[in-house]
Amino acid sequence: MTALRLLLASMLPLVVLHAADAPLYKNDFESAELDKEPEGMLVTAGDFKVKAEGSGKVLELPGEPLDTFGLLFGPSQKAGVTASARFFGAKKGRKFPTFGVSLGGVGGYRLQVSPAKKALEIFQGDEGRHSVPFEWTDASWTSLRIQTRKDGEGWVVEGKAWAAGEREPAAWTITFAVKDEPPAGRAGVWGSPYSGTSIRFDDLLLVPAH
Repeated sequence: MTALRLLLASMLPLVVLHAADAPLYKNDFESAELDKEPEGMLVTAGDFKVKAEGSGKVLELPGEPLDTFGLLFGPSQKAGVTASARFFGAKKGRKFPTFGVSLGGVGGYRLQVSPAKKALEIFQGDEGRHSVPFEWTDASWTSLRIQTRKDGEGWVVEGKAWAAGEREPAAWTITFAVKDEPPAGRAGVWGSPYSGTSIRFDDLLLVPAH
């Protein structure tokens, strides 16, 4: 009996950790209906449709018109959460797409890859707030993760980006300190098909921040 109790005690922290990491929202579109707008999402603009890719499914934004489009997913949350997604885009000549993942609704903070600028940027709504150099890999999947969390008397917005086949960076690639608590709202994904080619999205995830 003592050995059993010790075993159960040793497993308890793992159970607690697993519960804390339980997703608030997760969608890989495998159960979604093809050629339809995904259910449970709020499309702010754009003709988003679920498409087949190989043996799986992805969400696709067509290559035209040339504008910025987005949709919101998951439950509305206050700051203190992490959102991530994977994106596929391709350049055409000297034209590049942009894409990003956000927290806090339409006016919240967005982490965006801007290939034409060779930059990873943080926006608040439509206003650029901070930028760091970033080399985007053309015609390849790119993962993005954004987080908002309390930091002392203020708040911090953190983001990271990495190409398919690379390990997720241990450290945040870009950070931006703010005094006021970030707005509450739903997470989102965004795309601007300025290259005239479609942008694909997959593996949307929302979890509590650490």
